[in-house]
Amino acid sequence: ETEPLTSKKDVSDCNEGEDCKENGLLVRNPKSALRLVEDGNKVHPSQGDKGGAAQISNGYSGVQSSVPCNGRGELMELEDRETWSKKIDFLLSVIGYAVDLGNVWRFPYICYQNGGGAFLIPYTIMAIFGGIPLFYMELALGQYHRNGCISIWRKICPIFKGIGFAICIIDLYVASYYNTIMAWAFYYLVSSFTAQLPWTSCTNPWNTGNCTNYFSKDNVSWSLHSISPAEEFYTRQVLQVHKSNGLDDLGGISWQLTLCLLLIFTIVYFSIWKGVKTSGKVVWVTATFPYIILFILLVRGATLPGAWRGVLYYLKPDWQKLLATEVWVDAAAQIFFSLGPGFGVLLAYASYNKFHNNCYQDALVTSTVNCMTSFVSGFVIFTVLGYMAEMRNEDVSEVAKDTGPSLLFITYAEAIANMPASTFFAIIFFLMLLTLGLDSTFAGLEGVITGVLDEFPHVWSKRRELFVLGLTIICFLGSLATLTFGGAYVVKLFEEYATGPAVLTVVFLEAVAVAWFYGITQFCNDVKEMLGFTPGWYWRICWAAISPIFLLFVTCSFLSNPPELRLFDYNYPYWTTVVGYCIGTSSIICIPIYMVYRLIITPGTLKERILKSITPETATEIPFGDIRMNAV
Repeated sequence: ETEPLTSKKDVSDCNEGEDCKENGLLVRNPKSALRLVEDGNKVHPSQGDKGGAAQISNGYSGVQSSVPCNGRGELMELEDRETWSKKIDFLLSVIGYAVDLGNVWRFPYICYQNGGGAFLIPYTIMAIFGGIPLFYMELALGQYHRNGCISIWRKICPIFKGIGFAICIIDLYVASYYNTIMAWAFYYLVSSFTAQLPWTSCTNPWNTGNCTNYFSKDNVSWSLHSISPAEEFYTRQVLQVHKSNGLDDLGGISWQLTLCLLLIFTIVYFSIWKGVKTSGKVVWVTATFPYIILFILLVRGATLPGAWRGVLYYLKPDWQKLLATEVWVDAAAQIFFSLGPGFGVLLAYASYNKFHNNCYQDALVTSTVNCMTSFVSGFVIFTVLGYMAEMRNEDVSEVAKDTGPSLLFITYAEAIANMPASTFFAIIFFLMLLTLGLDSTFAGLEGVITGVLDEFPHVWSKRRELFVLGLTIICFLGSLATLTFGGAYVVKLFEEYATGPAVLTVVFLEAVAVAWFYGITQFCNDVKEMLGFTPGWYWRICWAAISPIFLLFVTCSFLSNPPELRLFDYNYPYWTTVVGYCIGTSSIICIPIYMVYRLIITPGTLKERILKSITPETATEIPFGDIRMNAV
């Protein structure tokens, strides 16, 4: 809160190269370092006495332009932006967002598929020159401008505001299928509270004649048509894909999965409805619990017979693979989707930081934790795969053919079911999957919520709970197609096409807009205002050239070789590729549409319209003691 203006003093002159302070107002020369006003509780010059204070030598306008006044000349109270209760709340939230289900299933598979230990070389290079600089850039943008993914563009480059709308649509697509995977995990969790896990035998109503339990004490031979009880439980009981003929005939909706998803969205709503004050507390559980479980599973896996075979297969380097282009493409895609820039989450979370928070340190810590988690998850998965190979008397490569969710819900679930104390390990494993997914869902929806509330504060700023309720209902209704008997086919389609190329395009344009339109120099000055030091040449080169090239490389590789989709025994027809690209395009089409709209509504000649559209509209308010000053 501020006090009425009573002071009639003028700001005194300053000597060159010195910072001066009088009446609580900082007067700074360009050469001096920014520092907080000690007497922030003092009053400021009134509008009538602003002659000496109207222009401040550090490039900030006087306080009159940033603080509203009432008719009596008194400063009105400014409503401060919500901030994290503690720094650790922010760190856990970012780590919880970045470390998700993909770290557990995607990285180990990508690693052994692309040369084992040799893959760590391109992975590390892509992280250093592509992933981490983009991660740092988004944290710095969000923290400095203190806005969500839509309204932030008014302060950077208004013509690119369509990026914010595209991000919101992408986040909604992700919410429509990602939470369904958690519903599968929840179904497994509920099914685990039995003395004998239901995917350990072939005597259940959903089993077929091909069901073969090679873990049984009888001598059972594994034939070409044999199907494990874990696979039949997943496909015929949980998903019930045998009741669907494919994407053109999805079948009915599974009421069991619908109830699971409804409960998950209920948990999500009551975790984020009040803002980061509540979600910052929930992540103390959802972000830390998976690490406890990973450690338990790692110790258990290391003591299983044949575990060494899996570790050897995971890390044995195949140096020839480094000569293949697709290995580098996979490394770039993996680090990018693992760290997760482009979803508006980092912008939203960082916008609730205190202005002088060290986001540089945060970026290095969280990205390192994320990469190390992926690496350790590989040991958790492959020790168990080695155990499976030992039990089946097969090669690890034969056991490790399952990819994606199947690796968790079939292969790993089957291994757990045949361990001592299987019920305990099944419960904690699927609890881990739930917590991994929940904080990523919190983050994705917070990206949309912050973006919309900052863009339309006059409509939603006092109605956050109502808006969050409407958003969760929309996401739940949008997920109904993934809850059908053929819902797994829809999840696969959305996973491959709705997010991948769209997010890559969004972050490429974001990097170009910041580096080449807003300006690297200006961006680095912003970082210096927050942190007190300017980013070095390494960061500048990455932001200006290497990171955009990195993104363009991955995007072009994806578009030139679209994935051939196959799930279980179903080959996706050709028309699904067209549908997939249409879904992906439906989000990024917002960017050119808004550019055209912006140029149409801006007055002047074409040149004047373009110049106005790439010039920041509004100044960024910089918290300065009890004052907010406008950077212009």
